[in-house]
Amino acid sequence: MIRRVFTTSLDSSAPRMRLAALGFLALYGVIGAKLVYLGFKPEPATTRRAAAEAVAASRPDILDRNGEVLASDVKVMSVFAEPRRLVDKDEATELLTAVLPDVDSKELRERLGSKKGFVWVKREVSPHQRDEVFHLGLPGVGLIAENKRVYPNGPIGAHVLGFANVDNQGIAGIEKYIDGQGLADLHNLGFGGTPDDLQPVTLSLDIRATHALRDEVVKGVEHFKAKAGAAAIMDVNTGELVALASYPDYDPNKPTEALDPIHINRMNVGVYEMGSTFKALTIAMALDSGKVNLNSRLDARGALSFGRFKIHDYHAQNRALTVPEVFTYSSNVGTARMAMGQGVEKHKAFLRKMGQLTRMRTELPESAEPIVPRNWGELNTMTIAFGHGLAVAPLQAMMAVGALMNGGYLITPTFLKRTPEEAMKDAVQVIKPETSEAMRYLMRLNAEIGTAKRVDVNGYYVGGKTGTAEKVIGGHYSKNRLFTTFMAVSPADKPKYLFLTIMDEPQGLPETGGYATAAYNSGHVTGQIIERVGPILGLAPRFEPPHLPFPLLAKLGYGMANVPATGGHGH
Repeated sequence: MIRRVFTTSLDSSAPRMRLAALGFLALYGVIGAKLVYLGFKPEPATTRRAAAEAVAASRPDILDRNGEVLASDVKVMSVFAEPRRLVDKDEATELLTAVLPDVDSKELRERLGSKKGFVWVKREVSPHQRDEVFHLGLPGVGLIAENKRVYPNGPIGAHVLGFANVDNQGIAGIEKYIDGQGLADLHNLGFGGTPDDLQPVTLSLDIRATHALRDEVVKGVEHFKAKAGAAAIMDVNTGELVALASYPDYDPNKPTEALDPIHINRMNVGVYEMGSTFKALTIAMALDSGKVNLNSRLDARGALSFGRFKIHDYHAQNRALTVPEVFTYSSNVGTARMAMGQGVEKHKAFLRKMGQLTRMRTELPESAEPIVPRNWGELNTMTIAFGHGLAVAPLQAMMAVGALMNGGYLITPTFLKRTPEEAMKDAVQVIKPETSEAMRYLMRLNAEIGTAKRVDVNGYYVGGKTGTAEKVIGGHYSKNRLFTTFMAVSPADKPKYLFLTIMDEPQGLPETGGYATAAYNSGHVTGQIIERVGPILGLAPRFEPPHLPFPLLAKLGYGMANVPATGGHGH
């Protein structure tokens, strides 16, 4: 009998099939239970810790002086991965880059192939991308909410605000200043908090005035075909900057734009020869010394020679000039003679006292060192007297002129809101009140009959001074590349605000007769700013001249700006 070695009887195989089915069922049951367990299991502490450390910490809101929001945090979703939990890194890379096309696939694959417990896939994804990533359902890939800094006003106030990076760390401007005040230390210690836990930072800026000022600067740069321009408004009694703009500027919501060198803050970082606006400092020095008074006369009958150098007047009168005439005719010769009357060392000491020879520090981390002559001799004193040969930041010059206007107190400018009482705690009296009043008188006189009359805005009793400097190109002064400045104070009898406008290489136009000096461009823009911003800042127009605007000078016969002293001074 032949024995069957193989059999296919259903009766004999049925028990084995049932056993195998039960085995597979048990196996899949265990796998399913494990998946359910993993789905409901909390994230490992290490993952939560890594995510918390990577998420951008909160920053306080930044407000303008009236409480308007200038910078704030919003919640955005970001995609992260845990490389150790990824099943198929190549598949994950392919699926993620299909949903996030701007992510570089090669770089992502390298990150996913690392042995790290946490890596970023993409920061700040859109709501649509968030949903797409969620629906991929990739193990080891997740979404997390973090903070993003937003600036609702775009470029308005950008050079003051600065910006924060993708990790919400302050990189420039007030944002960097805030980190330096302890916020970064709190974040490093793990105290991220929320914006509600942080006290808002209130700036001195008025966003309405800043918007109007920037608009006028942009129009001025475009109209006069200038390379760049900037302007600022400072409260002379507190040192508060209520408006500042430098153009071309950038949008802090796109911080990479700030890296372009043309986008620097020209008011605080650039250093320039300020031209004839520096004559105000020279005349104040001479008046405060007592060696010169408003009735003194200076020899301006011709050029002033020093060795092979000759100093000329742009508006030469070729006669002796009184101090007011030196100011209103913007006489280089007259101011040079005043400086030489003081001597080199006294001139240097006065400028140092006025904060012009050292770096000016404000809340903004960005600042510039003045360019001071290495070997300062008599010729340097003569040229610096009228604004050539010493380069400073415009805001630095503004600080000094502010002291000439406010009664003689040097107040360091600030971008934070403060009271006059707070400002006076650190103020230093640098000139006599009588000298300050004399300088306000001269500024007002210049707006009535001198080089600043183009900015005599009706109703605001403006005082002003022009400044035109030739730029140094290749070691030599260039006559067709100018840097123009204009300082204006309003009201001149009881000063509140000092206005400064600068223009870099403005061009002469047919309506200016081809002239590109300060009165035609920086002066024009300043006038537009005063007329537009005055009502915003609460400067009420006065269409009748004030009674006895300069009481300390009245005893000398200088009751009104355009009324000569007893005996006259020749206007």
